[in-house]
Formats: sequence, structure tokens, C-alpha cells
Amino acid sequence: MDLFDKISKTMGGPLGQHQKWSHGYFSYPKLEGEIGPHMQFNGKEHLVWSLNNYLGLANHPEVREADAKAAADYGLAYPMGARMMSGNSIHHEELENDLAAFVGKEDAYLLNYGYQGMVSIIDSLVDRNDVIVYDAESHACIIDGLRMHMGKRFVYQHNDMESCEKQLERATKWAEQTDGGILLITEGVFGMSGAQGKLKEVVELKKKFNFRILVDDAHGFGTMGKTGAGTHEEQDCVDGIDVYFGTFAKSMAGIGAFVAGDKEVIGYLRYNMRSQIFAKALPMPMVLGLKKRFELLKSKPELREKLWEITNALQAGLRERGFNLGVTNTMVTPVFLEGDLYEATALTRDFREHYGIFCSIVIYPVIPKGLILLRLIPTAAHSMEDVQRTLDAYSEMGEKLKAGYYKENKMEVV
Repeated sequence: MDLFDKISKTMGGPLGQHQKWSHGYFSYPKLEGEIGPHMQFNGKEHLVWSLNNYLGLANHPEVREADAKAAADYGLAYPMGARMMSGNSIHHEELENDLAAFVGKEDAYLLNYGYQGMVSIIDSLVDRNDVIVYDAESHACIIDGLRMHMGKRFVYQHNDMESCEKQLERATKWAEQTDGGILLITEGVFGMSGAQGKLKEVVELKKKFNFRILVDDAHGFGTMGKTGAGTHEEQDCVDGIDVYFGTFAKSMAGIGAFVAGDKEVIGYLRYNMRSQIFAKALPMPMVLGLKKRFELLKSKPELREKLWEITNALQAGLRERGFNLGVTNTMVTPVFLEGDLYEATALTRDFREHYGIFCSIVIYPVIPKGLILLRLIPTAAHSMEDVQRTLDAYSEMGEKLKAGYYKENKMEVV
């Protein structure tokens, strides 16, 4: 068989199979104009609930000024090379020190990208003798890191501590045979459901089992906790988290990520993470832009307060109208509806074309068959008028869904 035969037959899975009719509209859409709640899609103004811009920093004037000045002063190439060889700078190190202190750890290490960073962290921390225990709803970057692991791994049911304890028991027995260690991986905020990971309860299990905890807090960093330090601050278990991972792509509206922990552990990662050792350093304009974003994150708590004001109003209004938001206890706002792929596409098109509202649509295999997930991401840049407009549209959409409107007006897809 020719290697490419399978491409034309399957296109790699459910998402790829639909690309002929979904590309450019449902997948790979083009949002244009200034980043914010109101952008252009297909030539029309849309109210957008799909941007990971939690604190509204993407177009903050101080951020834009810092980005522009850094680009003018340094260009996009500096520093040239990988951090270990020739791409280090005092600004990279200062940002690392500030991040470590903020999230309550001894040291931190900047990463070029969050996704590849998490894959590489897992690959570096464990070897074939070690065992990984992980949450069933872990993000794709964690799953890809697990795929690289040549040792044993056990999965526990999502946020189920009884299941988690059982898998730790299995992992302990296995580790005793291999003379290996145990790494437990979970998330601070699960990006689809909006549920917080049960970090404090996982930490409590350290009293019964010998393991280390790696937390992916991509959505929690900058949004959760009294100061925004993360979900481990929110749950008062900072010291119990051994390795903390946060990204700049959510609350700081940038590029890159960081990993924080004890000095020895971070020193080890700094010299063993292949995705960073063999990759160019973060360009100076992004580093200096991130320093400004981080400064605003810490000095302007009103941004986080506004995020939660919008979040609480949106979620309360949706629940009052009878919508199922699942178990979210964070700003991530999932709306679960019953329906198939064809109803989902008709509903989404109706939202965009007739109501001018743009939110992400999620279907099987990300969620179970028979369900549609419309995910809304509130930000500090949204207004209460945006919330009301959205609630009004959802009320009408809900009535249409009950009346079978989207069954009767299904999109023809091939």
C-alpha cells in the first residue's frame, strides 16, 4: 500500500473527514480586526466568545506599546540561537525569577510553546522504569507526552478520587517491581468542562502514597486564586504541587509557557528538555511584552475582578434560562445541548448569521455522541451589554432547539 492511500480514505479521523465542507467556517475560521469582543467574520461584525484573552491584555495600550518598542529596539531575531548556546538574556532570566516567586516556587524555566513544553516535561521527568497516573480528561499535550513514555501508565476517572487512589495503588505495586517513581498528572482547570482539578485532594493522597504531582494550569494561571497565581493558590495547596506548568497564551494573551518547581528539578529540566535545548529562544519582543503583561496581571486586580463579574453574570443568566453548564466552577463556560452533528452545524450557522455571535462548537469525539457543546470564554474586555445580547440570543436558540427547528433546517454536509 502507498503511504498516502490512508490519507485519502480517512483524512486522519473525524475532524479531517469533515474538512471539505467545514474548512474556513466551522474550522480554521478567520476572525479579523482588532482583537477583542467585537471582530469581523465573513465580512460582518460578530460578538466573539472564543478568544483566550481572559484579562483583556491582547490589545491593552501598555502592552501594545511595550510590544512595539521591543520590536523596534531588538528586532524579531534577537537573541539568536537556543538558550543553552547563544540565546540567553537577562530579561529571560528576570521573567523566570518573577514567575517562580509569583506561583510560590523556587525557580522557573521559560518554554517556547505550551504544547511542546508539556510533552517535553513529561518526557524528561520519567523513564521506562517510572509509572504515570493521569486524569482521563487530560489535555492533548499531556496525552502526547504519555505516548512518548516507554514505561507503564494508569488512567483514573475524571476528578474521581476513589479511582485515583486505586490507580495509585496499582502504580505503587508496579513501581516497586521496577524500582521506579510515580508521577501523577492533572490539570488546574479543565479547558472543556471548566471544572477545577481536585488538586488539594490529590495532594492529600501523598500521605498514603509516594508520588510527585505535575499540574497543567494553562487556564488557571492569572485567573484563579486570590492574586491570580493559579488554581493551587485557589485551593490553598501551593506547597503540595511539585511541578507547576502555566502558559502565556491564556491570561497573558501571548506566546510561550513556563514550568516552576524546586531549584534542583528546574535545573534538571533546563538541561534535559530537548524541545528547549534544540530550539531557538523566545524572541526579545515577546519576552519584554510578556514582562509588561505580567506586570499588569499583578498590579491590576481589577482586570481579574472584571473577568469574574462577566463570568458570573453570563453563567447565572444561562442557568436561569435552563441551560446545562455541567460542573464548571471556573470562567470556562460550556453549554451542553442534545443534538447531532447536523443540528450542531445548523445551530452554529444560525448563531453566526442571524445573531452575530461567534463561539466555539465542540462535537464528538471530543464529547460523547448525541451532545453539542458550545463553549464560551468570558474576558475582562467583554461588557454587560455583550452578556445581555448573548443571553437573549441563547433564549431564542433554546426555544428553536426544543421546537425541532435545527432538525428541520439541517445543513447538508458531505
